[in-house]
Amino acid sequence: MAFSLPNILTVARILLTPIFIILLLKSLYMAGLLVFSIAAVSDGLDGFLARYLDQRTTLGAYLDPIADKVLLMAAYVCLAILKIIPAWLAVIVISRDVVIVLGIGIISIAGLDLEIRPTMVSKLTTLAQLVTVSLTLLNQGVPGTAGVLLAPIFWLTAGLTVLSGLHYVVIGLNILQKGFED
Repeated sequence: MAFSLPNILTVARILLTPIFIILLLKSLYMAGLLVFSIAAVSDGLDGFLARYLDQRTTLGAYLDPIADKVLLMAAYVCLAILKIIPAWLAVIVISRDVVIVLGIGIISIAGLDLEIRPTMVSKLTTLAQLVTVSLTLLNQGVPGTAGVLLAPIFWLTAGLTVLSGLHYVVIGLNILQKGFED
């Protein structure tokens, strides 16, 4: 069942991304926070519904991480271009995603089996990235509300993102090593 409720929520999250970008570019940060929050909640909701309604699909397994990456990459690129977050943080977030996608590509080209499943550190990283964007937008919309928290949150998010990226590199190298030994 490709058009399950969880998959519809995932596609809606992808479709919210351009609206979110437009709101940021127009400096409508609170409206952007609202759209981003709806998208973030839909991320948790689609996974919950897929499990609860037993509507897990292969399409959903691929679309969900793509929707996450599209939304988060758009957020970090826009916020860095607008000089609202440090550019180095955007580079770290995007580099991790590029490394993951390249790793998946290499493993696929090598003809090895790969089951796409987020790890616990990856889930924590996504949460930190979502919180970072949310607090940053809140601080832009209502100056001073999260200012003191932002620097530590930026560093925490960067650290988790690097850790998660390295974790996936180790997993990928193990898959390649095992695949070439067989």
